Amino acid sequence: MSVVEDVMVLGSDHPLRSIVRDEHLLLSPPHPPKVPVKLWGEHPPLTVVHYPQQYEPEAFAPPRGVYENDEIRVEWQKLDGRQPFYHRNCDVDEISYQIGGERTLMSELGVIEFQSGEFSRIPRGVAHDNYGREDSHLLFYIPAPVTELAPAQRESGAMIPPFPGWQPGEANEAITQCMAAAGHDITVFAVDEQLLLEQVHQEDRRMAVLRADPAQDVTWLYTTDRIRLGMVTTIPGGQRRYRRTLDADEIQYQAHGHRTLITQRGIVDLGPGDFVRIPLGISHTSVVTEPGDYVSLLSHQELPQVAETARTADAYTPEQLPSLTVEVR
Repeated sequence: MSVVEDVMVLGSDHPLRSIVRDEHLLLSPPHPPKVPVKLWGEHPPLTVVHYPQQYEPEAFAPPRGVYENDEIRVEWQKLDGRQPFYHRNCDVDEISYQIGGERTLMSELGVIEFQSGEFSRIPRGVAHDNYGREDSHLLFYIPAPVTELAPAQRESGAMIPPFPGWQPGEANEAITQCMAAAGHDITVFAVDEQLLLEQVHQEDRRMAVLRADPAQDVTWLYTTDRIRLGMVTTIPGGQRRYRRTLDADEIQYQAHGHRTLITQRGIVDLGPGDFVRIPLGISHTSVVTEPGDYVSLLSHQELPQVAETARTADAYTPEQLPSLTVEVR
């Protein structure tokens, strides 16, 4: 079957070029070379990381790193209660995506009460803490400054008390570098929490809460010259079309629905709570039988997996394609 492959670069919504491919050949191993020289290597299949979206009680633990390089880190966190300190980043903007549960973000720029599917960005140098109730969320640490690409649905606001039952008192504040990685605190000291939260009255800025437009195929929400972060909506129907990004790794987090990811590094079924990394230069597409969406992060720099692998993609076989008849918009 003939398919179209769009060759893309980071930062552009339009292909450099679109190429007609034989889908079977696109996914098949190369023909054996006719010379006695090794011309290419063997590459491992894609790997999937999984954290359940259903909340399971456990003692407080730091966020779990999923992907990381020397500029960017992607983490998964769940929280039922307060964090042990306020946090101020020296080098990065901190973006969160709310998976489920309830979470109150408290900061010098105001308070946000999150709903599932919402994003926010904490600017570099702003102290913040969280109060979660069976909460789970993603964190993206990205070199500052990061720019919003979508209008705010609402903004943080001055709110004291920040949540019912809050009592003023002493807290700790941690100053960190290196994307707040463990062991990279610069100093930790005691602070008056009420005084910290009342700083909002001295600030002109507020934090924007963003949400993807479900009517769009792709909603890009944040950007720098080296990353793009947004949400992809998938529905059954339309022509199966492949995409090959020449200059960026893509991290995908399946938020809702199920889909089959077809790539030149294998085929894998994805469901809510799954992460996958598609290296730059790898052609891929998705097949779905139900509506869904996933978070997409494009990184100009390689973004290796640091979490434990839950499963790997299966090697392509010609028998698989006829069963993948439902396509993605």
